[in-house]
Amino acid sequence: MKTPLLPKIAPGVYVDPSAQVIGRVKIGRHSSIWPGAILRGDIHRIEVGRFSNIQDLCVLHVDFRRACRVGDYVTVGHQVCLHACTVCDDVLIGMGSIVLDRAVIGTQTLLGAGSLVTQGQRLKPCSLYYGRPARWVRALTSGEIKDLRRSALYYAEEAARYLQGEYGRTRR
Repeated sequence: MKTPLLPKIAPGVYVDPSAQVIGRVKIGRHSSIWPGAILRGDIHRIEVGRFSNIQDLCVLHVDFRRACRVGDYVTVGHQVCLHACTVCDDVLIGMGSIVLDRAVIGTQTLLGAGSLVTQGQRLKPCSLYYGRPARWVRALTSGEIKDLRRSALYYAEEAARYLQGEYGRTRR
Protein backbone atom coordinates (compact mmCIF):
# COMPACT_ATOMS: atom_id res chain seq x y z
CA MET A 1 0.00 0.00 0.00
CA LYS A 2 1.34 3.41 -0.98
CA THR A 3 1.90 6.14 1.58
CA PRO A 4 -0.87 8.74 1.26
CA LEU A 5 0.08 12.12 -0.17
CA LEU A 6 -0.86 14.50 2.61
CA PRO A 7 -1.26 18.28 2.49
CA LYS A 8 1.51 20.46 3.94
CA ILE A 9 -0.05 23.32 5.84
CA ALA A 10 2.23 25.99 7.32
CA PRO A 11 1.74 27.52 10.77
CA GLY A 12 -0.87 30.26 11.04
CA VAL A 13 -3.06 28.86 8.25
CA TYR A 14 -6.82 28.75 8.77
CA VAL A 15 -8.63 25.88 7.05
CA ASP A 16 -12.35 25.94 7.72
CA PRO A 17 -13.73 22.60 8.94
CA SER A 18 -16.07 22.42 5.94
CA ALA A 19 -13.25 22.87 3.42
CA GLN A 20 -11.64 19.88 1.67
CA VAL A 21 -7.84 19.94 1.25
CA ILE A 22 -6.80 16.70 -0.40
CA GLY A 23 -3.49 15.24 -1.61
CA ARG A 24 -0.43 17.17 -2.75
CA VAL A 25 -1.44 20.58 -1.47
CA LYS A 26 1.00 23.05 0.06
CA ILE A 27 -0.34 26.15 1.83
CA GLY A 28 1.97 28.99 2.91
CA ARG A 29 1.97 30.89 6.20
CA HIS A 30 -0.98 33.08 7.16
CA SER A 31 -3.16 31.92 4.29
CA SER A 32 -6.78 30.86 4.65
CA ILE A 33 -9.15 28.35 3.11
CA TRP A 34 -12.78 29.32 3.74
CA PRO A 35 -16.06 27.34 4.05
CA GLY A 36 -16.84 24.83 1.35
CA ALA A 37 -13.63 25.38 -0.63
CA ILE A 38 -12.12 22.32 -2.32
CA LEU A 39 -8.40 22.01 -3.09
CA ARG A 40 -7.93 18.63 -4.76
CA GLY A 41 -4.27 17.84 -5.40
CA ASP A 42 -4.74 14.24 -6.37
CA ILE A 43 -3.13 13.86 -9.81
CA HIS A 44 -0.73 16.82 -9.49
CA ARG A 45 0.09 19.44 -6.87
CA ILE A 46 -1.55 22.64 -5.69
CA GLU A 47 0.54 25.42 -4.15
CA VAL A 48 -0.95 28.39 -2.30
CA GLY A 49 1.53 31.06 -1.22
CA ARG A 50 1.73 33.20 1.90
CA PHE A 51 -1.06 35.57 3.00
CA SER A 52 -3.43 34.28 0.31
CA ASN A 53 -7.10 33.46 0.77
CA ILE A 54 -9.27 30.97 -1.05
CA GLN A 55 -12.82 32.01 -0.27
CA ASP A 56 -16.10 30.16 0.14
CA LEU A 57 -17.00 27.46 -2.39
CA CYS A 58 -13.88 27.81 -4.56
CA VAL A 59 -12.53 24.82 -6.45
CA LEU A 60 -8.82 24.41 -7.19
CA HIS A 61 -7.78 21.41 -9.29
CA VAL A 62 -5.01 20.23 -11.61
CA ASP A 63 -4.43 18.07 -14.67
CA PHE A 64 -1.97 15.22 -15.16
CA ARG A 65 0.74 17.49 -16.56
CA ARG A 66 0.14 20.75 -14.76
CA ALA A 67 -0.04 22.01 -11.19
CA CYS A 68 -2.25 24.82 -9.90
CA ARG A 69 -0.20 27.65 -8.37
CA VAL A 70 -1.46 30.62 -6.38
CA GLY A 71 1.15 33.20 -5.36
CA ASP A 72 1.53 35.38 -2.27
CA TYR A 73 -1.06 38.00 -1.23
CA VAL A 74 -3.76 36.65 -3.52
CA THR A 75 -7.49 37.02 -2.91
CA VAL A 76 -9.61 34.39 -4.66
CA GLY A 77 -13.27 35.45 -4.43
CA HIS A 78 -16.27 33.26 -3.67
CA GLN A 79 -17.08 30.43 -6.10
CA VAL A 80 -13.98 30.81 -8.26
CA CYS A 81 -12.69 27.81 -10.20
CA LEU A 82 -8.91 27.64 -10.78
CA HIS A 83 -7.85 24.70 -12.94
CA ALA A 84 -4.19 23.87 -13.63
CA CYS A 85 -3.27 27.56 -13.90
CA THR A 86 -0.83 30.05 -12.38
CA VAL A 87 -1.89 33.07 -10.37
CA CYS A 88 1.05 35.39 -9.63
CA ASP A 89 1.50 37.59 -6.52
CA ASP A 90 -0.79 40.47 -5.45
CA VAL A 91 -3.82 39.42 -7.51
CA LEU A 92 -7.54 39.64 -6.83
CA ILE A 93 -9.82 37.24 -8.69
CA GLY A 94 -13.45 38.35 -8.56
CA MET A 95 -16.32 36.14 -7.45
CA GLY A 96 -17.55 33.47 -9.83
CA SER A 97 -14.59 33.67 -12.20
CA ILE A 98 -13.11 30.67 -14.00
CA VAL A 99 -9.42 30.35 -14.88
CA LEU A 100 -8.56 27.40 -17.13
CA ASP A 101 -5.50 25.24 -17.86
CA ARG A 102 -2.16 26.90 -18.66
CA ALA A 103 -3.58 30.39 -18.04
CA VAL A 104 -1.34 32.87 -16.21
CA ILE A 105 -2.67 35.81 -14.21
CA GLY A 106 0.13 38.40 -14.06
CA THR A 107 1.36 40.10 -10.89
CA GLN A 108 -0.80 42.92 -9.50
CA THR A 109 -3.78 42.10 -11.68
CA LEU A 110 -7.48 42.44 -10.91
CA LEU A 111 -9.83 40.00 -12.64
CA GLY A 112 -13.43 41.24 -12.50
CA ALA A 113 -16.24 39.10 -11.10
CA GLY A 114 -17.69 36.45 -13.40
CA SER A 115 -14.77 36.50 -15.82
CA LEU A 116 -13.52 33.57 -17.89
CA VAL A 117 -9.80 33.22 -18.54
CA THR A 118 -9.46 30.71 -21.38
CA GLN A 119 -6.85 27.96 -21.76
CA GLY A 120 -3.35 29.34 -22.17
CA GLN A 121 -4.45 32.99 -21.88
CA ARG A 122 -1.85 35.28 -20.28
CA LEU A 123 -3.03 38.37 -18.39
CA LYS A 124 -0.40 41.07 -18.21
CA PRO A 125 0.66 42.60 -14.88
CA CYS A 126 -0.80 45.73 -13.29
CA SER A 127 -4.03 45.45 -15.25
CA LEU A 128 -7.79 45.16 -14.95
CA TYR A 129 -9.39 42.35 -16.96
CA TYR A 130 -13.07 41.56 -17.21
CA GLY A 131 -15.53 39.50 -19.26
CA ARG A 132 -16.23 36.15 -20.87
CA PRO A 133 -13.65 35.72 -22.27
CA ALA A 134 -11.57 38.07 -20.12
CA ARG A 135 -10.34 41.13 -21.98
CA TRP A 136 -7.89 43.83 -20.98
CA VAL A 137 -9.77 46.93 -19.77
CA ARG A 138 -7.02 49.27 -18.52
CA ALA A 139 -3.93 49.63 -16.37
CA LEU A 140 -4.55 49.72 -12.62
CA THR A 141 -3.87 52.89 -10.67
CA SER A 142 -1.24 52.84 -7.93
CA GLY A 143 -4.05 53.00 -5.35
CA GLU A 144 -5.79 49.99 -6.86
CA ILE A 145 -2.52 48.06 -6.83
CA LYS A 146 -2.09 48.85 -3.10
CA ASP A 147 -5.68 47.68 -2.48
CA LEU A 148 -4.83 44.23 -3.87
CA ARG A 149 -2.34 43.69 -1.03
CA ARG A 150 -4.72 45.27 1.51
CA SER A 151 -7.41 42.77 0.57
CA ALA A 152 -5.12 39.83 1.21
CA LEU A 153 -3.91 41.26 4.53
CA TYR A 154 -7.49 41.83 5.66
CA TYR A 155 -8.29 38.14 5.14
CA ALA A 156 -5.10 37.13 6.97
CA GLU A 157 -6.30 39.17 9.95
CA GLU A 158 -9.77 37.58 9.78
CA ALA A 159 -8.21 34.11 9.60
CA ALA A 160 -6.19 34.86 12.75
CA ARG A 161 -9.44 35.75 14.53
CA TYR A 162 -10.96 32.44 13.46
CA LEU A 163 -7.88 30.56 14.67
CA GLN A 164 -8.19 32.28 18.05
CA GLY A 165 -11.83 31.19 18.30
CA GLU A 166 -13.18 34.73 18.18
CA TYR A 167 -16.11 33.72 15.97
CA GLY A 168 -18.43 31.11 17.43
CA ARG A 169 -20.19 28.40 15.45
CA THR A 170 -23.69 27.06 15.65
CA ARG A 171 -23.98 23.32 15.57
CA ARG A 172 -27.06 21.51 14.26
